[in-house]
Amino acid sequence: MIRRWLHEPLVHFLIAGVAIYAALGWLGNPVDPADRTIALTKEGQAGIALGFERTLGRAPTDAEMDGLVDRWVREEVLYREALRLGLDSDDPVVRRRLSTKMEELATASAETDAVSDATLQDWLDAHRDRFADGGTASLSQLWYASEAAARTALAKGSPRGFPISLPPSVSQMPLREIREIFGQQFAVELAGLQPQPQWQGPIPSGFGWHLVRLTARTPGSVPALESVRAEVEADWRNATIAERREQAYQVLRDAYTVKRE
Repeated sequence: MIRRWLHEPLVHFLIAGVAIYAALGWLGNPVDPADRTIALTKEGQAGIALGFERTLGRAPTDAEMDGLVDRWVREEVLYREALRLGLDSDDPVVRRRLSTKMEELATASAETDAVSDATLQDWLDAHRDRFADGGTASLSQLWYASEAAARTALAKGSPRGFPISLPPSVSQMPLREIREIFGQQFAVELAGLQPQPQWQGPIPSGFGWHLVRLTARTPGSVPALESVRAEVEADWRNATIAERREQAYQVLRDAYTVKRE
């Protein structure tokens, strides 16, 4: 039980967070802006060289390494001076970057974890409409910039959309082509609708929100996993990353009390 618990990505995330917090409490600020000594260890130099090698596929020459070190020192000098001047305080860019790094910490394993065929087959079975081939749909769509605007228009009974660079209607369009034009999110939500003469929705896409009049649909066949494995794996990873990011946030969020004036 404990061994399985220790393999959970969220546990790794929380342990890392506690370790960072403890280290900061013990050592203080890891970068002292008042310190005028910059020490680049052998491990640090190896990390710089490794980053170069991963990008270009070869180790840096001595001249290139000198240039990389000079660039690192330049960044360190400017970073410390920025801290000394307090430029990191209340900076929305720094704030956003740090929150992004926390999310990346929570989801890093989902980007690299090996995934079994059994897991992907379960995912394919549970999301058949995302990968079905040969099916078609006939529909009309109205676009809105927000969900609230779409709901308001639907409530009026005779909705009118706004112009956008998407076809207002399609007839017997292959489902894969619908995914390519309207996006994966639109196609997934469309799969949950039944053909009927009334407008339905709103459903989201990468462009905004849509009301849809789905007039006809023909089912497609789901291909074997081996023929769409890369697509299924990418879909699984994207969904898993989003889920772990939200779970990690909720674990941290529950530790806070928010007071809003």
